[in-house]
Amino acid sequence: MPRAERERQMIEVAESVFAERGYVAASMDEIAEQVGVSKPMLYEYFHSKEGLLLACIAESRAELRKVTEESVAGALSAEDALRRGLLAFFVYIRDRRQAWSLLRHEMVLIGTSASEEIEATRRQQTDLIAKLMIGYFDTGSPLRVEAAAEFVVGACERLAIWCERHDEVTPERATDYAMDVLWSGLRERAR
Repeated sequence: MPRAERERQMIEVAESVFAERGYVAASMDEIAEQVGVSKPMLYEYFHSKEGLLLACIAESRAELRKVTEESVAGALSAEDALRRGLLAFFVYIRDRRQAWSLLRHEMVLIGTSASEEIEATRRQQTDLIAKLMIGYFDTGSPLRVEAAAEFVVGACERLAIWCERHDEVTPERATDYAMDVLWSGLRERAR
């Protein structure tokens, strides 16, 4: 099997085990067994359990950025861009529950490189939202744009956690809830 394909397989299995058991309880032995490789091979690819976790988080972050950027391409207005981006995020967390679980369970990871990677994911989304805001809104100062983008990321993260407790809330419904609150505060600034 080509190295890239094997690495992807290892990351998929590790993501599943980390999400199911938690990082601390997950074992490299179990991951290796489920992948069908030796434990030393996992270490050869990722150097440590934390290295494997970092690879999982990096993969999730890259995918989240890709779906978010693709969703807003061709948006016709600020409202359309916001709605498309929100929907992409809520679809992502529904379809990639295990990846989302890794991104949101940071408390056990504080003090590790993984907590820095999770914050880098937030920063990525904040930067993307700020960039979009500059294109669609009369934004004022760069500090105000960054603050608004942080608010959107934080609010959506909390709403996503709430959605986990309410299976009946579809990504479309979550998007509507977020738009009700967020768009009312941003509408006046739209160009």
